[in-house]
Amino acid sequence: MPELFLLGLAAAVAWKVYQLARAPHDAPLRSVTLCLLTAALSYPLAMPGGASGVDTVAGHGAAKLLQNVLLLLTVYFLMCFYLYSAEGQAGRRRARWEAVVVVLVAVSITVAAISVPHKVFAGSFSTADMEIPQIAFFYGGAGLYLMYALAVAARWTRLYARMSRRPHSTGLWMATLGLSAMAVACAVRAVIVAIRWGGRTVPGPLMAGVAFLLVASILLFVAGVTYPGVRARIASLRLWLRHRRDHRRLEPLWELLSEAYPENVLKPASPALRDRRRARGVHRRYHRRIVECRDGLVDISPYLAGDADERAPLDLDPAELAGRLRQAIARIGEGNPAPRQAMAVAMSLGGDRDADVRQLIAVSDALAVAHDH
Repeated sequence: MPELFLLGLAAAVAWKVYQLARAPHDAPLRSVTLCLLTAALSYPLAMPGGASGVDTVAGHGAAKLLQNVLLLLTVYFLMCFYLYSAEGQAGRRRARWEAVVVVLVAVSITVAAISVPHKVFAGSFSTADMEIPQIAFFYGGAGLYLMYALAVAARWTRLYARMSRRPHSTGLWMATLGLSAMAVACAVRAVIVAIRWGGRTVPGPLMAGVAFLLVASILLFVAGVTYPGVRARIASLRLWLRHRRDHRRLEPLWELLSEAYPENVLKPASPALRDRRRARGVHRRYHRRIVECRDGLVDISPYLAGDADERAPLDLDPAELAGRLRQAIARIGEGNPAPRQAMAVAMSLGGDRDADVRQLIAVSDALAVAHDH
């Protein structure tokens, strides 16, 4: 599971770097890219293998220090995204001041970390000796800044959520709850640091509960950020599958009409092999087939009713219309002239495109059933 999360984070970073390369002057995009990059770099340092590797090279405790500095930068760049997006030139000035603050915090906790022996700095948050002032300052200072930055980001996210519509508002509300819960968890951890600094103990269940809240809030934030995109991708996939299925279902009708009127078959905009490999190729082939079927029905419509038949082809059910189409193909093959003008065939009365497509599919299905029998 951690490896899968890291892989997803790396993919997100790669995508944002690609977007940033195409728009290098986009300040909000640059902030998001740096936010994801620092988060991705900090994540392996929280894992035993990554931490031990860095500690072996740079000294014991280096991984913990580097991870916390990267987390400070992560929430700073998250704030910058909102500052650059919403507040214009004032936001840029505030971003510079916020940079001074995060640098001061990072330098302060670094000084605190390197001013104590490595073995004292070796423990985790739950096992560290908080009665040592430098250790308490390291965890407390980093936690308070994280609480501040996350609370500010949560407030801006809430404002965007109130202005947005679904599904974006749903994802933003989830992200707001996630950021708020992370800020609360950091605040509780700061209180725990103060209690332990005073020499008192904190119950183990409370420590475990705060750790669980922090993990759950991170997952909720990630889910909220990705929700609109995932929902859009699911909707896109469903549309792609429907167009692919309908394209195949229209094949009997298309084959019948394209044999009679080959000039109606449109040439693809790109080579057929390349068009099939692209996801958008399905949509292009689908819409092209609809146009070709419609053009063919317009051309063949004069042959669908005899001289004595007063029923318009528009009123025929799909099975009867399928039979008339085969009869019309036979008339065209015999060289008979068109008995009347073109007319509407297999169209909905309301002008709804989806309803028109359903009519075409119904006729095509009837042709397929007749062919099978």
